[in-house]
Amino acid sequence: MAPRPLRLAREPTAAAEAAALPQLIMFLARVEGSVVATKKEASMNGRKLVLLRPQLVDEKDPTRFRPGVNTIVAVDSVGAGVGELVIFCQGSSARLAAGFRDAPVDAVIIGIVDSVDVLGKQIYSARQ
Repeated sequence: MAPRPLRLAREPTAAAEAAALPQLIMFLARVEGSVVATKKEASMNGRKLVLLRPQLVDEKDPTRFRPGVNTIVAVDSVGAGVGELVIFCQGSSARLAAGFRDAPVDAVIIGIVDSVDVLGKQIYSARQ
């Protein structure tokens, strides 16, 4: 049996390295309420849970949001209140938020929105 030819490993390209990194995908939602669970996984103790309704830019009228059809339970890492518009991430991106690496979470609020501009027009302001 003849020996197989030796293959040299290639250096990964910048694009390949970027593709291998976890991507942080963010969404907008409105906080609709709170969720209380007195019995939960130990790593979730002390974490505030909230109920979110995703907000989508309306395709027919991009000057306004339309509510998503589903609701999501998320961990609130920033102290958001009911009615506020927030930024959240889901899936493996949620575990990239500080303090969530080993927590069994699928959605985390990572910011409270001050304003949103679409096509050069402000469609949301927290001050209004």
